[in-house]
Parts: sequence; structure tokens; C-alpha cells
Amino acid sequence: MILLINPPLVKPSEPPPGIARLYGTLVAAGVKCSIIDVNIEAILHLLAKSPPDSDRWTMRAVRNRAHNLELVRSARGYLNLQRYKRAVFDLNRLIGKSAESGGPVRLSLCNYQHSELSAVRAMDLLRAAEEYQENPFYEYFSKRISNALELHSPDVVGVSLNYLSQALTAFAIIGFIRTSCQRVRIVLGGSLVTSWVCKPGWSNPFSGLVDRIVSGPGEQALLDFAGVNEVIRRRRFSYDPFPLRDYLAPGPILPYSASCGCYWNRCAFCPEKAEGNHYEPVSPEAAAREAGELCSASHPALIHFLDSAISPALLSKLSANPPGAPWYGFVRVTRRLADEDFCRALKLSGCVMLKLGLESGDQGVIDSEGKGIDLAIASRALASLKKSGIGTYVYLLFGTPSESVDEALNTLDFTVRHERFIDFLNLAVFNMPVNSPDAQRFATFPHYGGDLSLYTGFSHPKGWDRPKVRRFLDTEFKRQPAIARILSHEPPFFTSNHAPFFAGQ
Repeated sequence: MILLINPPLVKPSEPPPGIARLYGTLVAAGVKCSIIDVNIEAILHLLAKSPPDSDRWTMRAVRNRAHNLELVRSARGYLNLQRYKRAVFDLNRLIGKSAESGGPVRLSLCNYQHSELSAVRAMDLLRAAEEYQENPFYEYFSKRISNALELHSPDVVGVSLNYLSQALTAFAIIGFIRTSCQRVRIVLGGSLVTSWVCKPGWSNPFSGLVDRIVSGPGEQALLDFAGVNEVIRRRRFSYDPFPLRDYLAPGPILPYSASCGCYWNRCAFCPEKAEGNHYEPVSPEAAAREAGELCSASHPALIHFLDSAISPALLSKLSANPPGAPWYGFVRVTRRLADEDFCRALKLSGCVMLKLGLESGDQGVIDSEGKGIDLAIASRALASLKKSGIGTYVYLLFGTPSESVDEALNTLDFTVRHERFIDFLNLAVFNMPVNSPDAQRFATFPHYGGDLSLYTGFSHPKGWDRPKVRRFLDTEFKRQPAIARILSHEPPFFTSNHAPFFAGQ
């Protein structure tokens, strides 16, 4: 028997895809398996508590709690962005106040921060495991996991760790399980763990706490633990055991991935390339069929394609074989997206929004960073998508080694000129992956103080360092009226996870 756990805290809008794939694959192989999404359960537990603080905002949030939860879980809650924002900010107030007592913990609907413990320091994670009773979610997870251990008597507990915001609680849960049930073997995996293992000079600091650390897909390792002599040939997603109506969304959002890695895999400083992740796609026919099967089984409000970039072949297959529910995902800007007929076919297939990794509005920067994007084609693609009624969530990256303030101003100009075609913007400051071969060309220095940090500081060849980039974004880019209007459309906390429900408004 294997118990799979998704620890807090990540956005509570949809179930965890990694565990859904582990569960579906293991059950298909005949392995007894159970899951606990501690993330959504513990967040709802905190929302149900009445904070001791009696300021007017908190009192209003308590008074409207049931109404706001119902609103965020219903289609009508997404008809008016301002009403939605008010509900989400009130719910976030309750989460924040549940842990606010002058202590080091800061909680929100999308993040967990601790002023004394760092998620990128192994010694702090070990301390979180040792002092598990201090974790803000301990009251809930200790009872929930104790009951599950007693009910299922698992031989193996798998903890999935994908985001830094989960790390401290993941280790608190591991520490609790290790103390309360020493016979259980603990397996730690997930995308964040995979990135740690891929770091140069990695040496496992958790050997006395965790029985096995898994890098990459975990199905085979868990089958081995279960004593099943079978080689994985197909991974299956299953959301059957998840409380789909509990998540904060106007209906089930089902994540699905048709590939591992990225089919382009040529961008400079790409973490996928730095970690040596190979592109492993499911055939477009199989992906379209599996997405359709998920829709038939669970009737989702939205399918979330998780691929680093949905391949052109899969886009074509989806346009001809709609999955049966609205869908969105991340794509590269290609010539095909500049074709209005193709965009209309995507819209008819259920595509409501596409996330576009444009990164820069300067062709020189795009070419230097190996993005393989033609800005003239990007311009036509944005117009074609807008004309077809598909929302656009454009990602821009500032501070790359080939950029200076002049190129950043070109990005500002490009964004303003295309404002009417852009629904949402994601603005990010460049991080240099610590294991990137390209990093060897620069003088580097510690960026985040921790042995588990995935990024390094570097001496920018054009003097365009992070403080200057942030100043530019805050004082110039974001204050441009056209851009400020776009940014005001973003759903707070949930960002791209809820943006498809507002696309086109």
C-alpha cells in the first residue's frame, strides 16, 4: 500500500498533476494506492477558523466567508473582475490572519514564507522536520495523516515537492511521519527535488530522514518499492480520488501533460536544457484521446495543458479533435499561430487562452537568447489570436545577458503597440540557473543564500543588474498607462490559473 501526499502551500485552484499521474499509473499496475491533497484540505481548514484579530477588514472577511467561497466556486463569480477581486482578497485575508501573531510565518493563498527558515537551505529543512509541531499546518496534517496511517497502514509514503512554497511543510510532514510511524518508508520526489539532484556537486543531505529521493518521474521507483516487476510503458492521469469540487475554481480544472521536457530545447539559460531533460512526448493522437477521456470522466470546467510548450502537432490534432471542454496551455510563437483560419479552428476546439513565451520585444535579444521567434510573426499571431477570440497571456523576461535598458525600452514599445491584443502580462526578472553551461561565460556569485538554491548571481555584461531592472519595471514599464491597464486585469494570487475564465472580458 502506497500513500501519496501533496503538501501545502500552492494555489488551491486545481489538483496536483504529478500525484494524479502517479496514482493513475500505480492503480493501473494493480498497486493499492491512496492520496491526500493536504494542500486544499489544510487551506480550507484555515479558512474555516475565525482569526482572533477583530479589525474591520477581517470581520468583513469572516462575515462573507461562505458567500466568497461560493462565489469563487461558481461561474457567476467570474462575470465581474472587481467583485471577484474583493472575494479573493477577503479569503486571502483569512489565510493570512490564521498565522499572523507577530511570529515568523506569512501565509497567502499562493505562498508560505518564514522569516527564520529558508526553503533553499538544507539545514533549515531538517530543522522544519525536527520542529514539525511549529508548522502552521500541523494542527490539521497531524490528525489527517495519523488517521490515514492507521486506516491504510501504508508500506510507503510518497511526498511530492514541486515548489519552494511547499518545502518547509513537506519536511514538517516528513518529520512527523518519521517520528510517529518509523516502519514506513518515505520517498521524496517532485520537480523541485529533481532540480536539486541535477545541481552540480549534489550530495543528499536528507539521507537520515528520507529513505529514497527520486529524480524525474517517480512511477518506476514506487513500483519497485511495491515489489511490482513491471516496466512503465504508459503513464496515466486519474483524478478519481481527488475532491474536485473543493478547489477554488468555478468547476474542476484538470491538469494534463502530453510531454516531458521541451520540443524546442534551444533557449539559452533554459533550466530544462541545463538539467539535461530530454523531450519525451506522448503521440498527438494519444494525447488528444487521453484529454478527451478525462473530460468524459470528470466533466471539467477547464483542461490545463502543462507542457513546457504544446507541440505544433498536438495543436493541430486538438483543433481537429476537440477534447470536449475549454482548454489552455503554453505555446511557442510560430508561423501557424499567425494563420487566422488555424486560430479559429483552435477556438472552435475549446481553446480559451494561450500562454506565449515572447520574453522580449527586441529582435536582437530574442536571437541572442536562442528563442527562435520572429517578432513580425509574433505581431501577426497576437492579432490573429485576438480576432479569433482566444485570450493571450504574454510572458516577458527582463535582465537577460543580451539586454540593456535600450532593449528593454524596445520591449516597452512593442508591448504598448500591441496592447489591444494582449489580455494578461507576466513580468519576470531573469535568474541564471546555477547549472547552466552558459553561466560559465560570466563572473558568478551567490544569489540566494542556500546550498539548495537553483540560481546564481552574475555580473551583467551591460551593467543591467537586477536592482536596475526592478527599478525600470516599477517606475517606467508598469506605469505606462496601456501596460497598467493590462496588469489591472490579472486575477490576484491565482494569476494564470484563473485568467482563462476572464479571457476576452
